[in-house]
Amino acid sequence: MLLSVKNLKKSFITEEGTLQVLRGVDLELAAGERLALTGESGCGKSTLLYLIGALESFDAGEIWMDGVPLGPLNDRQRADLRRTSVGIVFQQFNLIPSMTVAHNLRFHARLAGREDADWINQLSQRLGLTKFLKAYPEQLSGGQQQRVAIGRTLAARPKLILADEPTGNLDEKTSDQVITLMLQLVEETGAGLLVVTHSSRLAERMDRSLLLTSGLVS
Repeated sequence: MLLSVKNLKKSFITEEGTLQVLRGVDLELAAGERLALTGESGCGKSTLLYLIGALESFDAGEIWMDGVPLGPLNDRQRADLRRTSVGIVFQQFNLIPSMTVAHNLRFHARLAGREDADWINQLSQRLGLTKFLKAYPEQLSGGQQQRVAIGRTLAARPKLILADEPTGNLDEKTSDQVITLMLQLVEETGAGLLVVTHSSRLAERMDRSLLLTSGLVS
């Protein structure tokens, strides 16, 4: 099993007191599997994604990624995990504005020590980015920027890809095109894919879907 989450709990301190966001989440994801996580806005979907991506710490429970428990890891080890094994596609793209498309595409792969010019060239072609390689993010449309974000993530060949509302800023037609490309490329790399989404159209394209409600998944 690529990803195993057991009895995961997370709370936040607010002005009104302690807010229990996750009350004991359990989920599993196999290598090559595509899973959608749905639920109402504010239910904790993004929080769960950030915990799995080792971006935040959890209060209780367990997260195992490819046989490695995240709980005991220190900050450096968490950073190493994100660099080498986990790729994250954010809703806001998070491209580096001072870098060209070509440099953005190579960025994570270089950090992971997996820069493969042939693979990155293939990604550029498949994602329709070849003629934009010298452009900067601000010169691209939203759909083009999301393609760069997906390419940047896949360039490092992560074992697990986490996508947080990857089509939230795109129109329906562009969304369908981007997701089709992402699913094709994910299948070719054999990575596991966990997508947080409000979109029933997107959720239906995954292998299965889970609903997060009242801090639990079903």
